[in-house]
Amino acid sequence: MAPAQDKMPLTLEDLKTAPFDPRFPNQNQTRYCYQSYLDFHRCQRIRGEEYEPCNYFKRVFTSICPNEWVEKWDTQREEGTFPGNI
Repeated sequence: MAPAQDKMPLTLEDLKTAPFDPRFPNQNQTRYCYQSYLDFHRCQRIRGEEYEPCNYFKRVFTSICPNEWVEKWDTQREEGTFPGNI
């Protein structure tokens, strides 16, 4: 994420939580978090970083994933050690 994006004011849309996904019906949302992270980066890789619909997945994973996980995954992606298939 670019530093300029970090300083943007929050909007009402930013404060919404992830919608229900029938693929992940249980209370434990770990898989939903991880899958949304993968889907966001896959979408950007395939469609390009400017493709707006990819941001849906970003809103989901930033809403339900712990920040520490996202930071760890971002670091792993940068180092080439991320275990997921993006």
